[in-house]
Amino acid sequence: MVMNQWEEFLAPYKQAIDELKIKLKGLRKQYESSDKPSPIEFVTGRVKPISSIIDKANQRNIPFDRLREEMYDIAGLRMMCQFVDDIDVVVELLRQRQDFEVVEERNYVEYTKESGYRSYHVIISYPIETLHGQTNILAEIQIRTLAMNFWATIEHTLRYKYDGDYPPEIRNRLERAAEAAFLLDEEMSEIREEIQEAQKYYSRQKSNKHKHD
Repeated sequence: MVMNQWEEFLAPYKQAIDELKIKLKGLRKQYESSDKPSPIEFVTGRVKPISSIIDKANQRNIPFDRLREEMYDIAGLRMMCQFVDDIDVVVELLRQRQDFEVVEERNYVEYTKESGYRSYHVIISYPIETLHGQTNILAEIQIRTLAMNFWATIEHTLRYKYDGDYPPEIRNRLERAAEAAFLLDEEMSEIREEIQEAQKYYSRQKSNKHKHD
């Protein structure tokens, strides 16, 4: 595909990311309005770069005319949670939505990858309205804690540098770091109520300060 064809192909994915970010961020705002602790810390999204799409298509022998059907993560979103238990809450919220269909789930939180990677992946079919009518595209939503995301971001950078073939020392350190991230999540879950009470107190203090300023 030449550049203008890529732009036309990716346009619905960019539209999907823009729309989904607004919708999923709206979930957090609804929790804030109801004065309940939000299971969602923040939401990010991106469309996979063209070079990455081409590389992945070549690796997996996906013809370019089958990209829309066979590559599920061209549009990708991440939903960050403070606590591991929040991941289940967010997944259930996604299952209940009427504006897209969940087509597959991959639980790498309970079934951790060998590398130490933990995250919950939800693949959805999302309808987009275009000038030519409605079209459905696949998008991947990753739900993870901040600790999981920190580890995954570092691992992704190192995997890119070493092309996935880590020196033994790096591999060992990554495994130890994954264990440390897991323990951090466990410790935070143990003091969840204390943390949430402190956050409520902080929010009230901040709100009162703004009223008096």
